[in-house]
Amino acid sequence: MSSSSAALPADRVPAAPPPPAPPAMPPRPVAFPPLSGGELVLGTVALSLATFMNVLDTSIANVSIPAIAGDMGVSPAQGTWVITSFAVANAISVPLTGWLTQRFGQVRLFTSSVLLFVIASWLCGLAPNIGMLIAFRVLQGLVAGPMIPLSQTLLLASYPAAKAGTAMAMWAITVLVAPVAGPLLGGWITDNISWPWIFYINVPVGLFAAALTWSIYRKRDPGPRRVPLDVVGLILLVVFVGSMQIMIDKGKELDWFSSGQIVILAVVAIVSFLFFLAWELTDKHPIVDLRLFTRRNFVTGTMSLSIAYGLFFGNVVLLPLWLQQYMGYTATWAGLATAPVGILAILLSPWVGKNVGRIDPRKLASVAFIGFGIVLWMRSHFNAQADFTTILIPTVLQGAAMAFFFIPLQAIVFSGLTPDRMPSAAGLSNFVRITAGAVGTSLFTTIWEDRAILHHQQLSESVNRGNAAAMQTLAQLQASGMTAEQALANINRTLDQQAYTMAVTDLFRMSSILFFVLIAVIWLARPKAGAAAGGGGAH
Repeated sequence: MSSSSAALPADRVPAAPPPPAPPAMPPRPVAFPPLSGGELVLGTVALSLATFMNVLDTSIANVSIPAIAGDMGVSPAQGTWVITSFAVANAISVPLTGWLTQRFGQVRLFTSSVLLFVIASWLCGLAPNIGMLIAFRVLQGLVAGPMIPLSQTLLLASYPAAKAGTAMAMWAITVLVAPVAGPLLGGWITDNISWPWIFYINVPVGLFAAALTWSIYRKRDPGPRRVPLDVVGLILLVVFVGSMQIMIDKGKELDWFSSGQIVILAVVAIVSFLFFLAWELTDKHPIVDLRLFTRRNFVTGTMSLSIAYGLFFGNVVLLPLWLQQYMGYTATWAGLATAPVGILAILLSPWVGKNVGRIDPRKLASVAFIGFGIVLWMRSHFNAQADFTTILIPTVLQGAAMAFFFIPLQAIVFSGLTPDRMPSAAGLSNFVRITAGAVGTSLFTTIWEDRAILHHQQLSESVNRGNAAAMQTLAQLQASGMTAEQALANINRTLDQQAYTMAVTDLFRMSSILFFVLIAVIWLARPKAGAAAGGGGAH
């Protein structure tokens, strides 16, 4: 297969997604004593490797989307599905983590998830067409759901209570290193070997992590127990999220509500959502505890986190997409332009995690929103002549905003909750956040295309016989040996570059303004003094 990353239609999505949220601390299991010595070191290595593989695989896969789509000859809409199919499947599986943990046991579930992730990765590399690749990406998303929250739970159980903060700082660094390595490694593999190897490299890493985890933790599993599953709620959740995402993904392709298919999808999404609300509020064992939205801190924190994550994820999608398609960057150079986002995040996250219980988390979150707002405002001044350094500086600065983003907002989400409600709160808040990221991907690529078409039309109006500069350019191109048609095509390519650059800066500017608005929203919360992050896992 060719590893070429030639320019693709605008709504292909070669994006390196942001790192998963460093999750708030879940309640410590007390059934088993902490590990010590070599077992503690090896246990930490095993859990970190599994987490690293999960996060790395996501960032590698998305940076390589142009090569994958080019090799498979897919439509732009299908290219987008490689991203959103994983995100939607993952969003659906996250709320199931609590039930699956009780039903199968946390060590068995974690080890099985790692092994299934390895199998799904291998199948992705072997996929003969885009349909099979999307199916295997869905499988990846489904089995990946429990991995990150359970890795955190097992890690906390491995350390003494006094060192829980240290354990979480190490965990946060692990998930922040992966997005730094992902774009670089993914770009290099895509340009120099072939894209299937971004999936194949998971096989030895995952097998080693699973074997090591099982050898150390198998005797520390409380075991399975029968618990009821909200089957109706799960079905309604899948129908609601699935139909909504398909509607958003296919909306532009089918001309939105002029299409009967889009109308049907919208009706199904609305009806299933209303039934889902009614069922979850009345069922004795709901798959998600919607009553959490009656709590001020939870609803404010979750809303702020999800909107911000949707904005953040949408912009992280657009930057490498614009660089590869309209600025002439290869996958490797796009990786170099996006990877440094993790540098300051890695350096500052331990400090934020250590001080989130001492400093008002609203202040820390405000720093993040101000940082994102400034970075996106800087990007809104990009133009088609922007050099590598100009593009790199905001990327590096964005890492500082990331460090202040996830941990304080999750501290607000979990503030005031009793330990027994934290796993449900973690599942629900992360379901909303991950769904917002998937929706953000589809909306941002659609809006970008629409704005580019508008700008192209406006720019094209100036190319006429009354414009002396345009006529002179045409004459010079024809004098260089081009035919009239070739000269016009050359000018059209230049207009495309300008139009898509103007469109991407429009979205950067809009996102910057919305981040500043979110500062006011987060101050509606009333977190308890000294509240630290304290809930279940996130992804």
